[in-house]
Amino acid sequence: MQPIVLITGGSRGIGAATALAAAEAGYAVAVNYASNSLAADEVVRHIRQQGGNAMTVQADVADEAQVLAMFAKVDAKLGRISALVNSAGVVDQACRVADMTLPRLRRMLDTNVLGSMLCAREAVRRMSTRYGGEGGSIVNLSSVAATLGSPGQYVDYAASKGAIDSFTVGLAREVAGEGVRVNAVRPGIIDTDIHASGGQPDRAQRLAPQVPMQRPGRAEEVAASILWLMSAQASYTTGALIDVAGGR
Repeated sequence: MQPIVLITGGSRGIGAATALAAAEAGYAVAVNYASNSLAADEVVRHIRQQGGNAMTVQADVADEAQVLAMFAKVDAKLGRISALVNSAGVVDQACRVADMTLPRLRRMLDTNVLGSMLCAREAVRRMSTRYGGEGGSIVNLSSVAATLGSPGQYVDYAASKGAIDSFTVGLAREVAGEGVRVNAVRPGIIDTDIHASGGQPDRAQRLAPQVPMQRPGRAEEVAASILWLMSAQASYTTGALIDVAGGR
């Protein structure tokens, strides 16, 4: 039976790279997007051109009703998922904590933390042997910002990723005996368009000298780690936080 993966935030950056890599590895892929349907359609078109099986599914992961509808659509079209990649996330303009607004903080935590938790909850309900599932894998997208704190820029983003680290370890131990593995990848400076959404389109290249490897990473390099964690080759790996950060 073909394995099925749902990738939130799968229309761009690391999520899109992971969708393409997963399809190449033989997965049927559900590409989630919040608003950019054209980008999601392009990812699915590319997968289908290569002979793969893929679908798009719209949902704002911060909205529980939309998350439930998303999983129901994937259930109906592809079947019960065997893997979830929590890639959906937001960043904001560089800002000191003293100047952060409540709407900014709510958006950051609702999407980056609650969204990942809601999707993981629904995935466990489908994968866990406790609920009649056959096991599976969840990979969360954290960030090395969780360890660095991002002072003067994105302390709220860093804090949201710190929460993902704790959530990953706790959930991994909770469902380890139920056939579900839960891990996280912590990217460093990766050359994707998320920097532009934070008002700094040149950030990856500008910060490259601070990286021991002297360059930003590529989305495909992060995707490779995610695919390994999803695979049977990582069958004894759970609760792991893997840095893909060029030594940063």
